[in-house]
Amino acid sequence: MKKGIIVKGIGGFYYISYENNIYECKARGKFRNKKITPLVGDYVLFTFDENINQGVIDHILDRDVELVRPPIANVEQAIIVFALKNPDPNFTLLDKILIMSEYHNLELKICINKIDLNDDKLLKEISEIYETAGYEVIPCSTKENIGIKRIKEILKDKISVFAGPSGVGKSSILNQVQSGLELKTGEISSKIKRGKHTTRHSELLQLACGGWVADSPGFTSLSIDYIDAEELGYLFPEFKPFLENCKFSNCFHINEPDCGVKKGLEEGYIKQNRYNNYVYFLEQIQETRNRRY
Repeated sequence: MKKGIIVKGIGGFYYISYENNIYECKARGKFRNKKITPLVGDYVLFTFDENINQGVIDHILDRDVELVRPPIANVEQAIIVFALKNPDPNFTLLDKILIMSEYHNLELKICINKIDLNDDKLLKEISEIYETAGYEVIPCSTKENIGIKRIKEILKDKISVFAGPSGVGKSSILNQVQSGLELKTGEISSKIKRGKHTTRHSELLQLACGGWVADSPGFTSLSIDYIDAEELGYLFPEFKPFLENCKFSNCFHINEPDCGVKKGLEEGYIKQNRYNNYVYFLEQIQETRNRRY
């Protein structure tokens, strides 16, 4: 058997990268019987029949990470991309994507694109908020080739996903990282002798610098109702040093006395807008729980 990685799945066919070639395979019936669906990013063992030019997935290796939206396995890091302007940054959306990624234990970087639009005050504000939270913030401009070298370094030898709203320049950044990425998907389609599909599916694109990047529809649902209210505070990295200072082990950091998180807020170690979004997300989660019960 050969060991490869699934780079695309369409209509029951899975395309596996092995030694710089792409192999079209189907999954054995045992996976369907066990209600297991192979995912893009899965490392698999497969056999391939040269006579019919098709293979079979025999075994799916254990997954380190499994994202639901988008459905990708073994992602190691997320690069969260927002624009300085056009569109204006939505801090609530940014924080929601961050906590979703924290929930899956992904390494995280924040890329602020379009800094050529020259709003140094806003860039400084964003950087201060998220660097205080412990994140690396990468200023980027595809027009002026700023930040691209750092992004290449980050992507090297990892499976990464780009996330962020439409119009912030995710595709432009990837095209700067490696020209012809979109052509590469066409080459794969040609190599496996299959027609191109118009529906967008999650797909892994191989990088010349090493590693893979997920070309996907992104976080198609931004519901956080799968996160427990008690867990939410742990998904804000800047809260963690203060959690042990809370008087109550089940502290929600709202009205409780002797709250370490609120003290961290008062002392400036936690930024107000991050705390406000924590409160907003907590209310969302609790409202969802109350509707269920």
